Amino acid sequence: MDWWSDNSWVGWLGLAAALGVVEMFSLDLIFMMLAVGALTGAVAGAFDLPLALQLLAASAASLATLTLLRPRLITRLHGGPELTLGHDRLLGTQGQVTMRISATDVGRVRLAGEEWTAAPYDTMTTIEPGETVEVLQIRGATAYVHPVPRLEA
Repeated sequence: MDWWSDNSWVGWLGLAAALGVVEMFSLDLIFMMLAVGALTGAVAGAFDLPLALQLLAASAASLATLTLLRPRLITRLHGGPELTLGHDRLLGTQGQVTMRISATDVGRVRLAGEEWTAAPYDTMTTIEPGETVEVLQIRGATAYVHPVPRLEA
């Protein structure tokens, strides 16, 4: 018996390892899917199947993982929560008024531990210090706020 025909699984295993190394440099998950196919070929070779069946099994496994598994993995890896950066992260948050806010007087409000210049979102509203407000808009360095309604007991 020929050594290669008896130990074809070793060649498939070497190919899978080489494809795994190439995947580490590309990070596209294409070579990893081909490596899965090569591992399938190694399993077929370990069962002493003919080379044609080993190739067929490796090709089928590679094609299946490329078409069925890879798109789901890519979607999962590239998806995730949207990050809000800058002052947009303050939209919808609540804060405390530290200096009276009215249409004619720009006041101050404490938001997320920082002091911000604040103006009323509704120009007919006056907000006194100590009231809780919600940030509806930020323009430049000024937060436009609206008082949070309180339930009176």
